[in-house]
Amino acid sequence: MRRVLTHLVFRPWWRLSRGMTLGVRGIVIRDPQQVLLVRHSYVPGWYLPGGGVERGETVFDALGRELDEEGGVQLTGVPQLHGIFCNDAEHRGDHVVAFLVRDWSQARTVSANLEIVAAEFFPADALPDGTTPATRRRVAEVFQGAATSPYW
Repeated sequence: MRRVLTHLVFRPWWRLSRGMTLGVRGIVIRDPQQVLLVRHSYVPGWYLPGGGVERGETVFDALGRELDEEGGVQLTGVPQLHGIFCNDAEHRGDHVVAFLVRDWSQARTVSANLEIVAAEFFPADALPDGTTPATRRRVAEVFQGAATSPYW
């Protein structure tokens, strides 16, 4: 709860006061051809799980933390870099590092809470209504061989 309230209150100030921000997203793959998506309580749509990299945190640490918090997913191997994307269209100075996550376990499912409304696996070729354009682009790149864009 504290994290959600902090996010809602300080996000506008934080975005304006920092020159550059860095986030991570995990493309968690489950056979056959399924991907984990989450819905947040504070923004509409379905997203790849992830979030901001905190000061002193590596992108791998941030990815592991976010996957656990948002999807109950624990990394059991090294994720593969999918790409580093510029997200200027949504937040000036923002960059997103996306990883393919093939080696993982899920000891628990995430129940709806103040931050996450739902965390579910979907077939890559049948994403739910409301899946964000950036999420659709990343899924198409991974599962359909679409060209990788440098933009989120």
